[in-house]
Amino acid sequence: MTDTISTAASLDTAFWISASVILGLLLLSAFFSGSETALTAASRGKLRTQADKGSRGAQRALAVTEDSERLIGSVLLGNNLVNILATSLATALFTKAFGEGGVALATLVMTLLVLIFAEVLPKTYAITRPEGAAAFVAAPISVIVTIFAPIVSAVRFFVRGVLRVFGVQIDPDSHILAVREEIAGAIQLGHSEGIVEKEDRDRILGALDLSDRTVEEIMLHRSGIQMINADDNPRDILNQCLESNHTRLPVFKDDPENIVGVVHAKDLFRAITGRVSGPDGGPESLLSLDITEVANEPYFIPETTSLDDQMRQFLRRRSHFALVVDEYGSLQGLITLEDILEEIVGEITDEFDEDTDHPIRKSEDGQFLIEGAMTIRDLNRATDWNLPDEEANTVAGLVIHEAQMIPTVGQVFSFHGFRFEVTAREANRITALKIRPL
Repeated sequence: MTDTISTAASLDTAFWISASVILGLLLLSAFFSGSETALTAASRGKLRTQADKGSRGAQRALAVTEDSERLIGSVLLGNNLVNILATSLATALFTKAFGEGGVALATLVMTLLVLIFAEVLPKTYAITRPEGAAAFVAAPISVIVTIFAPIVSAVRFFVRGVLRVFGVQIDPDSHILAVREEIAGAIQLGHSEGIVEKEDRDRILGALDLSDRTVEEIMLHRSGIQMINADDNPRDILNQCLESNHTRLPVFKDDPENIVGVVHAKDLFRAITGRVSGPDGGPESLLSLDITEVANEPYFIPETTSLDDQMRQFLRRRSHFALVVDEYGSLQGLITLEDILEEIVGEITDEFDEDTDHPIRKSEDGQFLIEGAMTIRDLNRATDWNLPDEEANTVAGLVIHEAQMIPTVGQVFSFHGFRFEVTAREANRITALKIRPL
């Protein structure tokens, strides 16, 4: 009788010890699950702000999330260890208590406990306040990452080897490149949900895209540049400058490709004032004016320069005007600081800009009337379309590229989900089109 009581007491003691261990393992599983969600969902930008304000937890969270692959590997390793151990103990406990049927019962009970208390509950809490939870768990998680580092490194080496067999390469700097994509995606999502206005979205995305775009894409083509012939009569040059809407005009000599300077209206007027008001001043003194003496040295840039780099160059040189040349040194166009800023804030006009119709008009039949010289990017921004701009910069260029010919007036093409009709052409240049989505 005494042996029976002793055996029962020992069984009760073993049961409660095993139950306590299982409960502790479930708490550890909840900790690992919540930590994984908090550290992966937390915004590094918000953590950086908190760290700058003196939060040591946020600083640790930033450090531990620096290597996301090692972090995830350590957390998953710890989570799987405690889950498997808890399930094994529960199976042994229920088998002793209920026999062979205890395996199925242990599976059912542990599935419910792990799902509710070790997965859903901690993850839900962590996702509601990820930065605070990340700062709280950063210290213990950093210790765990250090302890599991050798095992995780071995697993990581093995996994990369397996992926390499299937042709998958892991880029260690991929997370750096993904930051801009993450920002752009968040802005697009905010716009689609009505949180971010279209103008705000265009400005932010325009600023993000500057490093990916070149001056060739937005420059004024050489066919539209107003130039001064250095050999012209000074009076004609003065009239040309007065009638122009631009304050800077390139000066060429003998050949339009031979740019010898850029004249600024203020410099020209100072020179004129100096001659007229001088001791030998008078209208006749203007006839001896040499425009090349007034012009500044031209600033040439290659057409492949990125807009981001060129804006920095403009600010560094304190210059707003550059002439664009190709790899052979031939003039292709010009670009100003205003052109680059317009890619961010939209069209900038003043009282000296020509009054022009809106580049996009809608016809009575619902089609869009587009100027051929309009850039694809501007069209996409104005209409929220997604026409590709990899092969051409302008709408006319896209039509010519897709048609593999110079279309005639009246020809109709369908590609990229749109219908294009050529409505006007000058020489070999498409000047107007009608476009509608199919």
